[in-house]
Amino acid sequence: MKCRYCSCLESRVVDSRPTEDGTSIRRRRECTSCGKRFTTYEKIEELPIMVVKRDGTREEFDSAKILSGVRKACEKRPVSMADMNKLVDEVSKEVYNTLDQEVTTIRIGELVMQRLRELDEVAYVRFASVYRSFKDINTFMQELQMLLEEESSGKKPGKAPASDMNNE
Repeated sequence: MKCRYCSCLESRVVDSRPTEDGTSIRRRRECTSCGKRFTTYEKIEELPIMVVKRDGTREEFDSAKILSGVRKACEKRPVSMADMNKLVDEVSKEVYNTLDQEVTTIRIGELVMQRLRELDEVAYVRFASVYRSFKDINTFMQELQMLLEEESSGKKPGKAPASDMNNE
């Protein structure tokens, strides 16, 4: 590791500890030439996953976009930030665990809706109304009716099998 003060390539690690979120390691280093200390971070290199949008364009997967949509759906609802972050982490893990290099926005949206539905039904309907682009009140009512029927039958929404992810 190159010293930021004298550009010497030799340093020794003085202290190592994981970051609070556990995703990287913080290392305190001391330059063997000038003796000054500096901090470096080591983290796992992740292969980028490309998201295929509805119009066919591709962009790198960004969990911040999912969090933004979930926040909007949960606005003024009794859903904690911890629950929203957990939802985003679960979706991100599922996307990365497929080992596919590409995933569709359709699949990501379905994963988010699945979890939102379990978390807060109003937030789910809000998200679904934007995601599914309800064209009119009838489409909206059909979605609500489906929710009511599942609730009255005691049926909770289940998780889709991981194999569905490859069918998109």
